[in-house]
Amino acid sequence: MHFGLTEEQEMIVSTVRSFVENEIYPHEAEVDRSGQVPLELAEEIKRKTLELGFYACNFPEDVGGAGLSHLDFTLVERELGRGSMALTHYFGRPQNILLACEGAQRGRYLLPAVRGEKMDALAMTEPDAGSDVRGMKCAARRDGGDWVVHGTKHFISGAEHADFFIVFVATGVDDTPKGPKKRITCFLVDRGTPGFDVRDGYNSVSHRGYKNNILYFDNCRLPDAQVLGEVDGGFAVMNEWLYATRLTVAAMSVGRARRCFDHALVYSAERRQFGQPIGKFQGIGFQIADMITEIDAADWLTLAGAWRLDRGLPANREIASAKLYATEMLARVTDATLQIHGGMGLMDDFPIERFWRDARVERIWDGTSEIQRHIISRDLLRPLGA
Repeated sequence: MHFGLTEEQEMIVSTVRSFVENEIYPHEAEVDRSGQVPLELAEEIKRKTLELGFYACNFPEDVGGAGLSHLDFTLVERELGRGSMALTHYFGRPQNILLACEGAQRGRYLLPAVRGEKMDALAMTEPDAGSDVRGMKCAARRDGGDWVVHGTKHFISGAEHADFFIVFVATGVDDTPKGPKKRITCFLVDRGTPGFDVRDGYNSVSHRGYKNNILYFDNCRLPDAQVLGEVDGGFAVMNEWLYATRLTVAAMSVGRARRCFDHALVYSAERRQFGQPIGKFQGIGFQIADMITEIDAADWLTLAGAWRLDRGLPANREIASAKLYATEMLARVTDATLQIHGGMGLMDDFPIERFWRDARVERIWDGTSEIQRHIISRDLLRPLGA
């Protein structure tokens, strides 16, 4: 692995960081206060991203994307992590799982998503099935030539403006030596499909304005044409396309930690107590040293996972390690930054309290820290027969 960025990668970092600073930062406080992203602002961010040529930059060139490598795209996500997720969402990174589209699905879902004409939302989580994906109760049964779906999904990000949904539902049960195991199928579901309803979700203290919604399916009829991948092949589709999303969470955590650290560093140099900058006191100076060391470590761990993907090397454990370490690092960095700012850290005069709130969810979504530890330990123990 080369430890320096190419000239093109440096340009990617510079371009995206400039975009975030100029187009995202100025609107963050109002979005956090109101919990809303005005439609005209969302469309403006999308339009400017398209003009930059970065919309759907995680997709290959042959479908209209920028064709960035995993490492290049991780650099993009790292810089976007500096900004409000409610706003950077409109920078436009459709789910890569859409590359599994075939035939008419490509013209109906994949290509419009890449061009920014349609937006997607991914739906797996249910009230009783979070980390335990096979525990989902939302199910589809055969009825003639169609599938009829019943059930609920929740915590669905971006659903309020999605034109279509990538939904995983149970389509059968197999008896195994370890007990019943549900078969999962992935469906493409258009907004407005009869029997399908999108409703308001919960109010979250993390990433205000980046909403979650609840999906209801009641006798929702879907033809075979809406199946993404193979019937009962949802897990295969999921494993091929979705596990790298953990790398995105890690990268964004690194970006947010660096922005937070910048505030801590400047405040430590400017804030004076007992006649000197507080950064000169060992209690603060050592925290600064620990923070940057952890941020750099998380950064390299994340980039190394992307580097392995680009070379077709096994990366499941490495990505899990990156997600685990980067998200927990972010929690420590935001907490330390708030402590360095003292009482002012809890005031909305600074964005520190927002960074602190936002950091909490990163250890939960896209696989909790506990799930990442399970993935890592399993990867290490299985070759030894344990």
